[in-house]
Amino acid sequence: MHDPVQLIDRHGKPVAVSDIVRIVKLSSSFIDNFPDDERALIEAMIGQFFKIYGIDEFGQPWVSKEWHDEKGKLQTHIIALDPDEMERI
Repeated sequence: MHDPVQLIDRHGKPVAVSDIVRIVKLSSSFIDNFPDDERALIEAMIGQFFKIYGIDEFGQPWVSKEWHDEKGKLQTHIIALDPDEMERI
């Protein structure tokens, strides 16, 4: 039996589901995967605070952001974070 991986932020602080983290950066290669009209929304997540709502099978914590597009339709982005992309609050 393997011990569970300890998830940490960029400062080595442990993070877990329900913790609040601030996104401090996102890789440009990640941002570049989105269509032009969504890139600004993804980049706007940098500096914002999010609650970790889950951890995926690769041991990455997940956060989500919701907003309404210009037509009023609800949009959601769910992203997994690497330790150097977040800091626990």
